[in-house]
Amino acid sequence: MIASLRGLVADIAGPDVVLEVQGIGYLVTVPDRSALHLSLGEEVHLHTSMVVRDDHVSIFGFESREELGLFALLRSVTGVGPKMALAVLGHMTPGAIHEAVVSENDAAFRAVSGVGAKTAKLIVLSLQGAFDHVPRSTDSASAGSAVPEMVKASVIQALVGLGWSEKLAKTGVEQALEQRPAEPVDASTLLREALSILGPQTNREPRR
Repeated sequence: MIASLRGLVADIAGPDVVLEVQGIGYLVTVPDRSALHLSLGEEVHLHTSMVVRDDHVSIFGFESREELGLFALLRSVTGVGPKMALAVLGHMTPGAIHEAVVSENDAAFRAVSGVGAKTAKLIVLSLQGAFDHVPRSTDSASAGSAVPEMVKASVIQALVGLGWSEKLAKTGVEQALEQRPAEPVDASTLLREALSILGPQTNREPRR
């Protein structure tokens, strides 16, 4: 799994960016808001999510862990795929998404191209549980208070992508969090600790 990339912007075509890392060009799709202020030759660091389909592998990149976590949370909503999740993040900042969810403002999501009324309501209802214990935030540093739930969702998604069932992935993440001090943790550290708890690949159970 590719968790992050740091390199030079070699090409930009809409949301698709070619990031050159040590001579290798990675095609990374970023939110529209991010693509607009990138420039050729600029060095950037992107937190990434690799989505593997039967016939295609896509890399989605984000400037912050908050956005990466939100991408994972949005994809967990029924009917929301990677492209729709990216569209939401291209239209709304993390703070705006948080505010819309805690205030049950599904109209904010309906304003995103491709998001219908039913899906907008599902996003609000599904993400409510992740945000209902988190104070409302703006796009300032206080928005980082939502990071733990986002990081947790991102790591669970990564473990499922690596072959564990969602049930085992959640168990591994919960146990990793229980064993560590009550302090902020990034996705890569939590993933490593969860993998250590889950053990060798032979302990995986089939996904149903």
